[in-house]
Amino acid sequence: MANLNRVFLMGNLTRDPQLRYTPSQTAVCDLGLATNRKWKGADGQMKEEVTFVNCTAWGRQAETIQKYLVKGQPIFVEGRLTFSQWDGKDGQKRSKLEVTVERFEFLGGPRSGSAPSAPAAPAASTDTQRQQTSGQEPQNAPDYDFNQNVDDDTIPF
Repeated sequence: MANLNRVFLMGNLTRDPQLRYTPSQTAVCDLGLATNRKWKGADGQMKEEVTFVNCTAWGRQAETIQKYLVKGQPIFVEGRLTFSQWDGKDGQKRSKLEVTVERFEFLGGPRSGSAPSAPAAPAASTDTQRQQTSGQEPQNAPDYDFNQNVDDDTIPF
């Protein structure tokens, strides 16, 4: 019989991502994710349930998550369930089920204020801001025909 271990979650971070490194200098980032479920109960009242999920990202993804995300920001995570077991300090068997992140996407817009780890974007002129918010393309944008046919072999990635 075939097996499948795939998880898709979309929620908000419950804490700032914590970055650490293994002895072999591999980045590991632990993050908490909260997902909400809303439904109408049998009594007609709206009910809400929150599920908290621990996630772990590795490598470059771990560094990126830690660099650009903070508590409260939304994120989409795709990964697999990982089961861990150990003996606690009190001698009791402990276990946890968490998500190992294999792919993620930022959701929402950029966070307000500048973060110490992310460089601030250069300020745009008022004219450029007006053009960008009004849907017009800026004066210095290169002309490009988005309707042209492009062979896959000419795409540089």
